[in-house]
Amino acid sequence: MKRVCRIVLWLLLPLVLSACGAAESRWAPDLEVARAAYVDDGPPTLTLYTVMKKTGGVGAHSGLMVNGSQRIMFDPAGTFKHPHLPERNDVIFGMSDRAVEFYIDYHARETYDVIEQIIPVSREVALLAQQKVMSYGAVPKGFCNKSITAILRTLPGFEDVPTGWFPRKTMEYFASRPGVTTRRIVDDSPDDNTGMIAAPNLLRAQQLRNPLLLS
Repeated sequence: MKRVCRIVLWLLLPLVLSACGAAESRWAPDLEVARAAYVDDGPPTLTLYTVMKKTGGVGAHSGLMVNGSQRIMFDPAGTFKHPHLPERNDVIFGMSDRAVEFYIDYHARETYDVIEQIIPVSREVALLAQQKVMSYGAVPKGFCNKSITAILRTLPGFEDVPTGWFPRKTMEYFASRPGVTTRRIVDDSPDDNTGMIAAPNLLRAQQLRNPLLLS
């Protein structure tokens, strides 16, 4: 059985590699980044966003928001863009509450939900995470979760995060962490939703009492 799995994996490898194109490098000017910087009053946190297919519960994308000296979004190989949110190699600056709403609504739609998991961390861990994501570089397509778990493993207290390609596994790891706050965001917008924000009555958030009940 293991031999069959290895053969199948070997046959699929070219398809996987072909889907992971070259990373797209972006580098916003210093002035734009400085102007956009958003400092949140809340405690230092790491927030994992997982885009989940409604049918089958397959993870399609991962993003990591860091609230350190400023609040930034690491959206590796992501397609989210906004003219007022400068980006440097998959790090998006200016993540105010409104910008976070834009980010969530961009991904949530009739076939995908967004799982938000917030974990409080020390200021030292948040600043280290901020440094790591800002120095990681542009991420090739298909490597979103791989890059996030690689960074997490370098942070104190997160060394045991499972590395790999699958966003759902990282989501389940976050769900097992003490102190995590989880919610599932559901949006009825059609799949071709390319707008930044949907009508308020279409966007609703469900607080989950048990973060393990995500399927």
